Amino acid sequence: MTFRSGFACLVGRPNVGKSTLTNALVGDKVAITSSRPQTTRHTIRGIVHRPDAQLILVDTPGLHRPRTLLGQRLNDLVRETLTEVDVIGFCLPADQKVGPGDQYIAAQLAEVRRTPKVAIVTKTDLVGRDQLAEHLLRVSALGEFAEIVPVSATAGDQVDLLADLLVALLPEGPELYPGGVLTDEPEAVMVAELVREAALEGVRDELPHSLAVVVDEMLPREGRHPDRPLLDVRVLLYVERPSQKAIIIGRGGERLRDVGTQARGSIERLLGTPVFLDLHVKVAKDWQRDPKQLRKLGF
Repeated sequence: MTFRSGFACLVGRPNVGKSTLTNALVGDKVAITSSRPQTTRHTIRGIVHRPDAQLILVDTPGLHRPRTLLGQRLNDLVRETLTEVDVIGFCLPADQKVGPGDQYIAAQLAEVRRTPKVAIVTKTDLVGRDQLAEHLLRVSALGEFAEIVPVSATAGDQVDLLADLLVALLPEGPELYPGGVLTDEPEAVMVAELVREAALEGVRDELPHSLAVVVDEMLPREGRHPDRPLLDVRVLLYVERPSQKAIIIGRGGERLRDVGTQARGSIERLLGTPVFLDLHVKVAKDWQRDPKQLRKLGF
């Protein structure tokens, strides 16, 4: 049996379901999801293990017309990724009309001539058959695609078919990662992403663009019995204005405690050990536009 292996990049406007689709294909949580747009900041690699293939998924930030230095750097990250993968999945949500943002991305993809492209119509569970059929026709007019696949990551509809189609476009090759490994993201990055996901729930629309999360330290608690380990995790949350700091902390610190409770559970499941999570919120004025602060925060 021929074995295939390679990289597939998922691109699309912010908040079109790329992270949810990545998690569905992998079968576990490797990318944060949020109802807020533009929550992905890193290219998350999720690894799909199959008897006939190993598919490495790259979930990129949403490609968009940038308004800040951070936005420009995220776009540069996407474009760099496009030149390094074996197949590109262009995600377009079924419940939203094809618009200027999609046409902008289609034009960017047209410049990547040698890489096969699959149009992935996401969130099909949110629309009826007639609306979906009309949407598929509009998507087909955007460019040349090897396949056009409607899927619902939340309902699991045609996710396996999408995996088959992506694998068929990969080159023949050996396994690139050991079996059982689901992502190559460092643990500290995953922990920071889980904290940011928890912090983004239920907050105002402007906050996702202004929130950066950095793990300051992760150390085993000294003096603990080996049967009762505890990991001390100190995390810094950076916002751009004092008003945003107040949003994150909440009245009497209630919101920050809720963020900590939600994030701690996710982190403990990720790391497989009890965690003491220490969260601190700091103001880094206009960090999205400051090259020095962007470097400090890892962008």
